This record gives sequence, C-alpha cells and structure tokens, in this order.
Amino acid sequence: MLRFLTAGESHGPALVVIVEGLPAGLEVTVEAIQEELRRRRLGYGRGPRMRFEVDDVRILGGVRHGRTLGSPVAVEIANTEWERNPDKWQREMSVRAEDGPTQQPLTQPRPGHADLAGMQKYGFVDSRDVLERASARETAARVVAGTLAKLWLATLGVDIVSHVVRIGAVAAPPRPAPTLADLEQIDADEVRCLDPDASAAMVVGIKEAAKDGDSLGGVVEVVAHGVPAGLGSHVHWDRKLDAKLAAALMSIQAVKGVEIGDGWDVAARRGSEAHDPITWDPDARTYPRTSARAGGVEGGMSSGEPVIARVAMKPLASLNRPTLGTVDVLTKEETVSFKERTDVTAVPAMGVVAETMVALVLADEVARKFGGDTVEETRRNRAAYLAALRDSPLG
Repeated sequence: MLRFLTAGESHGPALVVIVEGLPAGLEVTVEAIQEELRRRRLGYGRGPRMRFEVDDVRILGGVRHGRTLGSPVAVEIANTEWERNPDKWQREMSVRAEDGPTQQPLTQPRPGHADLAGMQKYGFVDSRDVLERASARETAARVVAGTLAKLWLATLGVDIVSHVVRIGAVAAPPRPAPTLADLEQIDADEVRCLDPDASAAMVVGIKEAAKDGDSLGGVVEVVAHGVPAGLGSHVHWDRKLDAKLAAALMSIQAVKGVEIGDGWDVAARRGSEAHDPITWDPDARTYPRTSARAGGVEGGMSSGEPVIARVAMKPLASLNRPTLGTVDVLTKEETVSFKERTDVTAVPAMGVVAETMVALVLADEVARKFGGDTVEETRRNRAAYLAALRDSPLG
C-alpha cells in the first residue's frame, strides 16, 4: 500500500528514495525534510562527519507547488563529501570501470559488520563493495521517506516521538511516555534523554568510551500517539502490527532487539500482572486501558492506546582504536580490522530513524485500513470509521 525504495552508497554522489502510495494533496516542503534530517545528526558521541555534513535535499518528482500529486515521490540527498573531496571519492566511488580500483582493497573484514558475509555472498574481495551500502548513511534516505509518512499521519492526528532510555550501562528511570510537547526538550538534550541526571551520566560514559577508542550501544523508546484501534490484523501472520513494527525496527543498522510494550519484562510476570485492564469512558465512548504493558498492540492490532516500542542498538563495530581480531581474506593471516570513520555512539540518532520506521509502518496500515486517493478522502474515511465505532453496539 505504502512502499519505499532507497538507493545509493555512503560516499557516492547521492542517496535517492522513491515513496509510492502517498495520497494527493499532502503538503510537503524541502524545509520539513531537512529539519528531520537535521534531527538525525543530533547526539553527543557522533563522529566528525556530523559537523560538516549538510543534507542537500532535492525533490525530483511527485510534488508540485508544495503538494503531492498521488504519484511516486522521488527525493535526492546529495553527498557533500562527493564535491568536497573530488580526488578521493569521485574516483573511489566512480561508476566507470576505467576509474578503479584507486586504492588498496580492504581485505580485513570488520567483525560485527556486513563486510565478510557480504563478500562471501557476492564474491567480492574488497569489503568497500559491501560497506558502502551497508553503512548507516542509508538511513538518511529512510528519514526522508519517514518524514513524508509523518506529514500524512499528522493530518490524521497521529504524532510520533522518541527518546533515549539507555546508553551503555546508564539507564534513565521509568517515566510516563513522552508526547510531542516534549520533543523540543528531548532534542535539546545532548543525548536526547529526558532525565537530566541520566543524561549527564550518559555523556560521561561516552567520553570514557571515546578516550578508550571504544563504542557504546543503548536503547530508545518510540511512542506513537493518536493511533486508532484496529490497525493491523489478527487474521494473517504477516499483517500483525507488532510483527511489522518489529521487522521494520530490526532493519535499522546495528539494531539487535525490539520489544513492544513491556516486552521481555512481562514474560517474567504472572498473567494477573501482565495485561492491561479495560475500562469504559462514557464521554469519549472509548475503552481506555489502565496500563501500557502491551504497548498499544493486542492480538496484532492497535488497541487505541499509544503504541510503544523499545529498540536496542549494539555498540558500533567500527572502533576508533581497532582491536577486534579478524583475518585477511587474501593472505589468511590473523590481524585486526581496519578503521573506517565512526561514531562513539549513534543511539540518539537511531531514535530519529526509529521514528521513521514506525511512521512508515503506521502509514502503510492507514493506507490499508482507510484508503483514499487524497488526503481529504483518507480523513473522511477515518472519521467515518471512528463514527461507526461510536455508533455501533460496542460504542
């Protein structure tokens, strides 16, 4: 229903994304896209690239006079390093056979990366043929697609926010799920954490890891407010909302775990303490839950409560002081992995990317549930569905 495709390499001339399935009449600006890309560059512990990288956005099609046409939307994000270092990257990443190879091949694959498995899969001897596409730089294109999804969801009263709840060994204390009103405070924090004490401790941990040339992982929480009941399905395994969310979030580079609601913690409880009691609100004619253990998803469908997912990112495998053992694939000699420019941690930025993936999943389910060729038609269909719920025997 709503799908997107990204193309491009980390140090190539540009990333490109095509989004299909957006309705006509959605207001879109380059500035809105650039703002979300700016948020992706946030976070203490990012590498030097974030200080000079500027996402040069160009909408190539699907938008006219600030509104979508209903056709696929194509967006290009130019790589400023391509122009800044023509002697290096324009030759190194050239599409012309006669331009390469220009450097010694990278034959010491990095543990924890896509390097070795990708080399084996495609028969490459140079890991750059793999790492350029496997790089998390690709998520810039996803953020563009997710921005379009967010803009559409906002017309339907759905807002998405993320915040960091753990970096390394430092975890923020539990708190109520943040709302869009908290976003400015979250983004203003060095690590996008709402708890000042935890934030300060996280920064200390990042500094210590940086001093050792090491890296840190962590956990972000993503919350979607305003999601109506009934998105997803209990009928088909591949249409369950929590399954789609988990798959989308697991697709983010370096993510190794996803939980919906209380996830792993709820598995250790008794059933009497594991579920969300249902109540009745006669004014709103809805069925609020008194807790959020299920994360707003029951039986593969949204319950009408905020959808909550937590996403765990492993420590980045590229280290500023390479110590991880590997093997040179040509000589078969044991060595240490090569150094590619990296961050100490990218957890704060990963939260923004996680918002993107949640938005794309929810927008796809909105398209499936409500349909509509235009923004207004989708809004009417949603309003009719909610009215029918209120007027039904259940309401």
